Formats: sequence, structure tokens, C-alpha cells
Amino acid sequence: MLDRLPIDDMLIDSTPSSWQTADTCPALGFAMTLIGLALGEPFGWAGQQDGRLVNSIVPTPGHENEQTGASSSVLLSPHTEDAFHPDRAHLIMLGCMRNHESIGTTLASVRDVLAGGYLSPDEIAHLRQPECPILPDDSYVGGDESQAPAPVGTLWQRDDGACLRYDPAYTPDSTGRPTWARAYAKLEAGLASVSQLVALEPGQVLILDNDVAVHGRVPFTARFDGTDRWLLRLNIRLADRDRPAAESFEPGFGQVVVRPYSEVLV
Repeated sequence: MLDRLPIDDMLIDSTPSSWQTADTCPALGFAMTLIGLALGEPFGWAGQQDGRLVNSIVPTPGHENEQTGASSSVLLSPHTEDAFHPDRAHLIMLGCMRNHESIGTTLASVRDVLAGGYLSPDEIAHLRQPECPILPDDSYVGGDESQAPAPVGTLWQRDDGACLRYDPAYTPDSTGRPTWARAYAKLEAGLASVSQLVALEPGQVLILDNDVAVHGRVPFTARFDGTDRWLLRLNIRLADRDRPAAESFEPGFGQVVVRPYSEVLV
């Protein structure tokens, strides 16, 4: 947690009604980008928020019940950011512009789940097998929806410990074996048990390891009056971070990365 970059609620813009009407890079977003460049390589997605590096996460009318950052009325399920894609971020930065009601961000580490004994060795082994695909979430447009979704593993191992790739809201489980489904449900329960709640304050920036921790958000009632919760998000990739070799063969549903200076990569 970085605490605290200066934010004056009276001087910043009203909370936008959607990402389309948000400032493309407010001062906090600029600061986050500089920090991101010191850590690794910030990037955006061509199919999400017009490829902007800094995304605005705001409640949006008509999207209250979705499993996206534009929702409000429902629990945003704990998830790995962009779990469907092999080029997903290694680090996620969440910066707070406004949060009058202290609405909580949920955080849970897979390593706490394993340390707590929530999964048996057999269940861990089942979750390491590629059983079900993970689909792009509803915030994405374009891409290639004709691709046959390939199953992916949920748990995997890094040199420094266990990692996960997890997005239950976008994981169709109809193809998974019963043993896998039971293990997945145990993982979900374990993550809920170790979950922590963090209510970001203006100017605070949270940095998450996207391979270790899942994040979400508690439900709230949006007012749509310019004072709602407003977070900024930045994706960061690390050059020295490895993932399972099988991921290099995944096409990522045709979604492409946008690097700084608007370079688009397949």
C-alpha cells in the first residue's frame, strides 16, 4: 500500500458516470503510471476502455448487477484480473480517487488458503489440471469469439510459492469432472475464509500480485450524483516473471495488449 498521494476532493472532477466520460489520465493516474514504469511495464487492452493505460472503475447506470468493475449492487466476486488471457498483468495497481462511503475491496491470497489447510493434496492436484476455460469478462469488446475455449489450470507453482488463475464468474464449469468441481468449491470457500476487507482512502494506492491474490468488491448502492466511489486501475507486466509454459500457446480470445506510446501487440 502506498499512502498517501495528495487528493483534494473539492478540486478533482466529479465521479464520472462511466469510463467513457472520465479524464483519460488524472494526476493520480499519471503518478501511478510513473510508479508502474519503475516496477515494470504498464499496459492496457485494445478491447477494454479504448486501450487506455489507466482505467476508471466507477459504478455505471445499467450495469449494477454485472460481474465487472462497473457494477455496484452485487458482490464483485474475488478474481484474478483478466484471468482469461496469458498476457494478464503480474501486478495490479488500484488507486483511490474518491470513496466517501468507505466501500471495501476484498483481498485473499491463495497461499493463505493452502497454509490454512483448506485444500487436501488430492484437491490441489485436481486444481492443477486444465479442466475448464476462463472466458473474457463483459467489459471487453471485439476480439475473436469464434475460438474454442481451452481449459486452463487453476493452481500452479512459482519458485516462491503457489499461484492461481481464478475467475469463477466467467468459468463455465459444465466440462469439469465432479472431483474438480468439489475442489474448486473448496478453494472458493477457502478464499472467502481468508479474505480481508480494505477500504481505500483518496490518494492510497494498492499494489497486488495478480498471480497470488484475488480481489473483488462488496456491494453498495450507487447514487450516480458525482460523489460515488472512483478507483483507477493500472496493469503491469514484469519481464522476469514466468508462468506455466502451456500459457504461451493460448490465443487469448483475440484480445491484444496496448503498451505505452500506443504500440499494439498481438
